Amino acid sequence: MLMAASLVLLMTPALALFYGGMSRQKSVLNMMMMSFGSMGLVGIIYLLWGWSMSYGGQSVGGVFANPFEMFGLSGVIGDASGWVASGSGAYPQVVDVAFQVTFAIITVALISGSLAERVKFGTWMAFAGIWVTLAYFPLAHMVWGGGLLSHSENGIAAKIFGTVDDGEGGLTAAVAPIDFAGGTVVHINAGIAALVLVLLIGKRLEFGRTAYRPHNLPLVMLGAALLWFGWFGFNAGSAFGANGAAGLAWVNTTAATAAAMLGWLVAERIRDGHATSLGAASGVVAGLVAITPAAGSVSPLGAVALGAVAGILSALAVGLKYRFGYDDSLDVVGVHLVAGLWGTVAIGLFATGTFDTAAGLFYSADGWKLLVIQAVIAVVALGFTAVMTTIAWALCKPLGWRIDAADEQSGIDGTQHAETAYEPSTTALIR
Repeated sequence: MLMAASLVLLMTPALALFYGGMSRQKSVLNMMMMSFGSMGLVGIIYLLWGWSMSYGGQSVGGVFANPFEMFGLSGVIGDASGWVASGSGAYPQVVDVAFQVTFAIITVALISGSLAERVKFGTWMAFAGIWVTLAYFPLAHMVWGGGLLSHSENGIAAKIFGTVDDGEGGLTAAVAPIDFAGGTVVHINAGIAALVLVLLIGKRLEFGRTAYRPHNLPLVMLGAALLWFGWFGFNAGSAFGANGAAGLAWVNTTAATAAAMLGWLVAERIRDGHATSLGAASGVVAGLVAITPAAGSVSPLGAVALGAVAGILSALAVGLKYRFGYDDSLDVVGVHLVAGLWGTVAIGLFATGTFDTAAGLFYSADGWKLLVIQAVIAVVALGFTAVMTTIAWALCKPLGWRIDAADEQSGIDGTQHAETAYEPSTTALIR
């Protein structure tokens, strides 16, 4: 579990490389700093009240847990062995904290890709702290902490289709929602937050008039490769043990990602006449996103189908920002929101019923029930995060969101960080 946590932690620096390469030369450092800033800030906040809000036992209406119950990990760390209480597997609870904090960190960092070149770094940091508290921790509690979007007898799923005996003297939802590793909590959450922010903050000055080309495609591909590597901790680690579920998640992660990359490249080839390296890297991420909620509940063939569709959908969706005029700089909406929604809802089609989960429509006559539940949790997650993101944006508005127009023209790296990524002598080579 600690190795899986370390792999997930690696994903945020990998994301910094991915986003940094996609940015223009004059904004690469700022883009990478937004990811690193998220690591620093969320890493502290999670230990203070994030774990307690997500997984504490004192639930407030099934939406969030009492942030003061285990403030500063009080009661989580015990004697020298660390055995206070087991997590989801046979290990100390503090190991579960180590794993879960990495999910919170990367979810916040994902949002930053939508805001390239125009947002004050200080305001971003303030937003990150507020948003993770208002949106991420509650949604993690609702989905994974026994709240409204979980299998709990008090959850939405139980209210729709009733409850059954859980075999341990309690009740559980008759048709339980499935989010193996974060389709709602991570990707829908970050994707809709990105969309709300770009609509509220507005476009870059030259959006629609200038071609924003990635300044370093090898950096993009390196970032995508490291994301793929780290994602095995993300998905296989979410089985919480060295077991068959972990093995299935690993294989499904590979299958869906490979299929999504090919699907994106085929879509590009048909639409544009070229299969690009940026398309390959983006297809990798789309497949990883889509399989995240489904990694433990679909077959490898189902993962291939799910991934291929995700690659095609995301390849088409990234162009919507030009049609509808929202400046999603690095395609957070087109990849994470679209592929996250598809992966979450598609469980209702492809789930095989293994590992004690419900079966989807392609495997059971009652599979429509799971499809309904998956759609419901996706819609609730969308609505909840949209509202919380708007509140977080408003709370940060007095700080000022946008940098000056002149600073945006000259480059956000120099004005916000007093640094440049490359020496002037190398500029011509990179261009």
